[in-house]
Amino acid sequence: MERAREALQEAELLFQADHLNAYVNRLYYACFYALSALLATRGISTSKHAHLRSLLHRDFVKTGQIPVALGEHYDRLFTHRQEGDYADFVVFQADEVRSWLDETRVFVDHLASLLVM
Repeated sequence: MERAREALQEAELLFQADHLNAYVNRLYYACFYALSALLATRGISTSKHAHLRSLLHRDFVKTGQIPVALGEHYDRLFTHRQEGDYADFVVFQADEVRSWLDETRVFVDHLASLLVM
């Protein structure tokens, strides 16, 4: 979870510096690290992004432990991070992605709350 919190701090700095592709990347990784930490507490480990995403939905969203809206947020970051990192000419607009920081904080906080259950 420490890596997730650090990625959130990095994202905030990147947004302020108008480095929006990197901002989206760090938001995604904040979620990725938080989800990896949650899965580790259950003896599950994977470095495959698509597998992690499927585990999120199968083991947590479908069971009601994680709200659907948070699963959708993860999906949005998953898609946009790939676009920003690998596609040509992707430019995010600050107005479009500004709220994603708060949504990612909610995601990370929710997963942290599941660690203590």
